[in-house]
Amino acid sequence: MPKPWQRSSSARKVYRRTPGGRTVIHYRRKKVDWAKCANCGSILNGVPRLRPSEMRKLSKSERRPNRPYGGYLCPRCLRRELIRRAREAWVKV
Repeated sequence: MPKPWQRSSSARKVYRRTPGGRTVIHYRRKKVDWAKCANCGSILNGVPRLRPSEMRKLSKSERRPNRPYGGYLCPRCLRRELIRRAREAWVKV
């Protein structure tokens, strides 16, 4: 009988042949979905595709790009947002 966590839909079955010729089932965790931009929904580059428990083991610089809104907005949306804020600040002056 598989362990309880192996019976969930979050585990995928991988069939492996042993040297003795038997086929056994190994259970692996499924990969999480890609990190997406909060604004446009495009896939974020520089953000690894790991489970939260694996992500915690990485250093902060490995988890996300080192820029404002890194890991939250894609570079195109960030550029548009910074330009928009600069224009608003310019109008207020």
